[in-house]
Amino acid sequence: MLKYASVALALAALGVAQQSEWGQCGGIGWTGATTCVSGTVCSALNAYYSQCIPGTASVTSSAPATGPTAPAGALPRLGGVNTAGYDFSVATDGSFTGTGVSPPTSQYTHFTAEGANLYRIPFAWQLMTPTLGGSIDQSFLSRYDQTVQAALNSGPNVMVIVDLHNYARWNGGIIAQGGPTDAQFQSIWTQLAQKYGSNSRVIFGIMNEPHDIPSISTWANSVQGVVNAVRAAGSKNFLLLPGSSWASAQAFPTEAGPYLVKVTDPLGGTSKLIFDVHKYLDSDNSGTHPDCTTDNVSVLQTLVQFLQANGNRQAILSETGGGNTSSCEMLLGNELSYVKSAYPTLAGFSVWAAGAFDTTYVLTVTPNADGTDQPLWIDAVQPNLP
Repeated sequence: MLKYASVALALAALGVAQQSEWGQCGGIGWTGATTCVSGTVCSALNAYYSQCIPGTASVTSSAPATGPTAPAGALPRLGGVNTAGYDFSVATDGSFTGTGVSPPTSQYTHFTAEGANLYRIPFAWQLMTPTLGGSIDQSFLSRYDQTVQAALNSGPNVMVIVDLHNYARWNGGIIAQGGPTDAQFQSIWTQLAQKYGSNSRVIFGIMNEPHDIPSISTWANSVQGVVNAVRAAGSKNFLLLPGSSWASAQAFPTEAGPYLVKVTDPLGGTSKLIFDVHKYLDSDNSGTHPDCTTDNVSVLQTLVQFLQANGNRQAILSETGGGNTSSCEMLLGNELSYVKSAYPTLAGFSVWAAGAFDTTYVLTVTPNADGTDQPLWIDAVQPNLP
């Protein structure tokens, strides 16, 4: 990345480098070209991000750029954090051996007071239904619901993502592709719909990070089955539809996206079917390193173009994040600023992670014991909350 930044600096100095339409052209830490192609103007969206926007007059406002009109009933602008714990020890093959750890409920009032209005609360499938396809464990549901209610009660406009965190798997088997049946997958969501279906501020994240899926079309059919099942149970909640390759925002337009845009909603329309995407900023997009190497803006621009070309659909970046390092403070700030500018196509974000993670975790945004926040939250996240 540094090599290309150096080239861009050199060309800019010669006055020949120009950014393309919708490309970044400025902001704190930006080292690339600052002029735009003919017909566009480098417009400051906020301190972290300036963009080449079609037009003839400069925009110097911290307000997001005007985008497509939000569909009736669309998700509002959202921003917040994953509060992990009930997912602890879920492996990427969908196996689970733990008991889960309850996130501290004090975090919800803390973050909401600072402008957050979205919390994603992941849980292990095996905790919610110890027997595959069986009844929900009411003891665990009561424990989990206390956390959900604490988040909802932290503010009148707060929304919660109830997130099934099993990678489209149960103990190594892929849903409808050698593992759980579609009926077993639908069963847990039918029961959760009966619990939360009357609460419009609860969003159903139907599966975290499907990966290495042999048949994407079969996966899309499994997603359609869950949509049908929760609607049959009376739910009108927003539903998050995840793609493939770890819910990759980069892969979505060419892998799962063309299948998932065909998923229909028995309620009519598609405004309550939201695409669920993830993207990290470290060198291998794993979210395991403290340093960041990209701001993902070009990836998200491609995603926005795909969504707008397929019915002005919405997506949410429900996992992203970085370490408390200068590179991540700058690059995550750039990324989240772009997300904010791309509303309503990008409805918002939730960063990874707080909750039961301690302050030594590599991507922590958990507040310190004295109530102060991590540098990443202060410098990159908080400025881009709704």
